[in-house]
Amino acid sequence: MAISIDTLGGLTLKHNDEEIRLPASKRTRALLAYLAISNRPHRRENLCEVFWEIPDDPRGALRWSLSKIRPLVNTPDEERLQADRERVLLDIRNMTIDIHQITSELKNQDLPSARLTAIAEQLQYTFLEGLELPDQDRFQLWLNAERRDRERQLATTCGRLAGHRDIPVDDQLLWARRWCELAPLSPESATMLVTQLDRMALSIELSATRRELSERFQKASIPWNADARADLGGKDHCKNESTRANFLSDRELLAQQKIQFCTAKDGVRIAYAAVGPGSDTGTSEAPTIVKAANWLTHLEHDWDAPIWSPLFRDLASDHHFVRYDERGNGLSDWHVDDISFNAFVTDLESVVDVRGVEKFSLLGISQGAAVSIDYAVRYPERVKHLILFGGYAAGWRIGASATETREREAVMTLTASGWGQDNPAYRQIFSSTFMPTANSEEFAWFNEFQRLTTSPENAVKFLSVFSEIDVRDKLAQIQVPTLVIHSLDDQRIPVAVGRELAAAIPSAEFLGLESSGHLLLGREPASKAFVNAVREFIARN
Repeated sequence: MAISIDTLGGLTLKHNDEEIRLPASKRTRALLAYLAISNRPHRRENLCEVFWEIPDDPRGALRWSLSKIRPLVNTPDEERLQADRERVLLDIRNMTIDIHQITSELKNQDLPSARLTAIAEQLQYTFLEGLELPDQDRFQLWLNAERRDRERQLATTCGRLAGHRDIPVDDQLLWARRWCELAPLSPESATMLVTQLDRMALSIELSATRRELSERFQKASIPWNADARADLGGKDHCKNESTRANFLSDRELLAQQKIQFCTAKDGVRIAYAAVGPGSDTGTSEAPTIVKAANWLTHLEHDWDAPIWSPLFRDLASDHHFVRYDERGNGLSDWHVDDISFNAFVTDLESVVDVRGVEKFSLLGISQGAAVSIDYAVRYPERVKHLILFGGYAAGWRIGASATETREREAVMTLTASGWGQDNPAYRQIFSSTFMPTANSEEFAWFNEFQRLTTSPENAVKFLSVFSEIDVRDKLAQIQVPTLVIHSLDDQRIPVAVGRELAAAIPSAEFLGLESSGHLLLGREPASKAFVNAVREFIARN
């Protein structure tokens, strides 16, 4: 029996092209979609947290929902829903799912214009419309991430149609307009729009559009040449960074990612993973970026994050991207005796050595910048580029006044008593300084993410260690090309700290981003500027 699932415009399931009635329970329908689309095994505990945080018996609720899904997908000859005491998997190998099929088709760079047009029309519909679960933050974050992926796929498709020679010129202009609406900070979409306006001799609109786009990119600190024109010579010319045919969604990156563990010098297990070119083999012709761990990461949950996933996905599209969870954090061992700066550095050493990376660009974010600085001084022969974002060379205890010390220690006491509680008010202290412009949904995600990534005891230990970091004596010893990036209105680590860091490193470059976030939200222009700056710096050096 042929089974198909459509997700655009709502959830439908068909047996041999005949639509089947789905369960009345919205959570059960959402669970079916989640299992089918994610295409990987899930721990029962994780599914309970995603869908049933409220009931007294979430495992019982999960069993009930699985009992309703089982007859929809299983046949006498094939048991597609596979569930044991620990994990649940929906085997979709013999099922057709619309967005999987679209993703596969878009990898064909010779796809006819008629099929591209049909795909664009499909992607206009809302992904899983009507299946929102407002009281389940983790499901909502996953749903919103998938919807962003659909928007990016629609932008990809519009970009390919915007200069496709098999469709009329006026239609190409319509697709160029749509592409620019969907990707307002894409230099490629902007160039295509002005190219088509110039081509059709719409001089008044061309002049106004160039002026508007120039102001937009200047404000976002993204380079764009208003006089450049797109090459319209090919049938499907649009194979650039913003609309590459091998689009990878957050879900696909998570499926591609293979989490492994290495053992640090003191026996602590460190979880690490790689995505992007060469992630399966460990070797790649693409340049390698190793991201030093920083507080509050989780190798599995990062892909649902409004901060990490857009940056990681963009960097992994053309780099072999290696990252790991800090000891005491994420999937690495939580119950450890040594949470110290030196342990952070040796953990980075362990991951690099086990991964077999010889030369790489090293990315350090927040306190990960100090770890990266220390490593780069120890191993200058291995680090090709040093990229530091939101970093500092000295923790707050260095030179702190008595008043500042009392205030900071009060926050640590509050963390010890409040971390992991249902009321997230105390965690809002961190959220509001990490990303002040976040909306309610993003704040909810970050508050929950804090609970998922570490324990209250470890949170206090981290804060204490960070306060005593001091690598100021190492800065003059750095021998590798260094780029320091900092949000101009960072509420947690002032931009003056970033400027001082760049000034103390020989020949370091400094870039200020128009943002108030210590952590960048993927939707803000500064996120795109960050990725562009990293890419350009690596290519230039």
